[in-house]
Amino acid sequence: MATRVHSFTDDALGTLDATGIAEAIGAGTISAAEATEAAIARVESVNGQLGATAFECFERARAQASAPLGSGAFAGVPSMVKDNTDIAGLPSRHGSSAISPHPAKADFPSGAQYLDQGFALLGKTTLCEYGLTASTEWVDRAPTRNPWNTEYSVGASSGGSAALVASGALPIAHANDGGGSIRIPAAAAGLVGLKPTRERHLDQPGVRRLPVNLVAEGALTRTVRDTARFMAGMEASAPNLDLPRIGTITEPGERRLNIGVLRSSELATVDPEVVATVDSVAELLASAGHRVQEIAPPAGVQFSRDFTLYWGLSSALLILESTLSHGRHFDPRKLDPFTKGLAKHWAKNIHKTASAVRRLRKIPALYDAAFEDIDLILSPTLCHPVPELGVMSPALGFEELFDLLEKYVSFTPFNNVGGGPAISLPHGTTRNGMPGSVHFSAARGNEATLLQIAFELEEASPFPDITAGP
Repeated sequence: MATRVHSFTDDALGTLDATGIAEAIGAGTISAAEATEAAIARVESVNGQLGATAFECFERARAQASAPLGSGAFAGVPSMVKDNTDIAGLPSRHGSSAISPHPAKADFPSGAQYLDQGFALLGKTTLCEYGLTASTEWVDRAPTRNPWNTEYSVGASSGGSAALVASGALPIAHANDGGGSIRIPAAAAGLVGLKPTRERHLDQPGVRRLPVNLVAEGALTRTVRDTARFMAGMEASAPNLDLPRIGTITEPGERRLNIGVLRSSELATVDPEVVATVDSVAELLASAGHRVQEIAPPAGVQFSRDFTLYWGLSSALLILESTLSHGRHFDPRKLDPFTKGLAKHWAKNIHKTASAVRRLRKIPALYDAAFEDIDLILSPTLCHPVPELGVMSPALGFEELFDLLEKYVSFTPFNNVGGGPAISLPHGTTRNGMPGSVHFSAARGNEATLLQIAFELEEASPFPDITAGP
């Protein structure tokens, strides 16, 4: 039975976003302890229906909220970290039943930078196994459900974070993105999801030694100002001096932009409703004075083949890393079929790896060229509306599921390989009552323009409201 789930109520958090909560704590209107207790109650009220937490540490959060607050951008604001990121003392299972719970010895640099923003940590959020698919589902347990309709997928891999933020249980939650894992759940759950430029923030250990570093760290929020504040706070705590400074973005930009519109994919047929959503935003931007023109896809079938092979290599490396890092706590027999199938796909095609990596390493130059004459690319985030749970089950055979994934999320990986920033924004609703979305990409280092256009779209077309009813 379709159910919409949210936890917005007349408590200390009310309908405040993360910025509003931080400001209220700073002004003394509410205390960090009150905010934490309200968030704990909200998580407990919805998690039975959503299945979004991987591990809870409420007593740790209470102790943290009762201690003197730091100076981070979100001091005292309740949040959670995605369960592929080590936090000292908490288990990290990477969404896998193959890893038994045991405490991490130290924070990942990415986790430490996130917590440096001052968050009260309530626990860790769910992801699909190793973050390799586009729906937060497993073969041996209940899925994480979408609060807009619990029969539907919440996307992946940052699905637990998306479910908790969209339902109002948390105002902001940690996420990361190696092929769309911030932007896909943002699109599925009506959230703001910005994938930063490669190496904008501190990374997980070892990823910068990989042939191609795909993963970027970020957060899921309900408002553009929360994402802008988050980016400013992260930049202040550990700036990458090799990238242009973002600064504090608080409003739309004045300059009118050259915007390329990407309405089609060489890998999938884009649903007409999705195209109509993109066209609606393109018309809105044109009416606001931006120069809008349709463009051709910058990457095609060969890119997809190379990315698929590299994704398979990633699966094999994750399995190896789990063997080395978790030892007796890792049982490969319990891995999901898709994870094993993806690694086997790479093993069968191992002879193609070197040439695929060479081509992928040329993609950043192709990415840069795409922005020589335009400021932003507007496209779909997803090729079709959010599917029901089970459509993308990891129990499906590798070939069948990967074909479905390619036809669902063919727009997002180009930014990961190219290294550029991108943001998914809510826009309207689809025929199944789920949030619609659009996707903006920018040149490497140009998150500022993404935030400015996001402020403009949020102002011109308010985001769908989960409390408004079906």
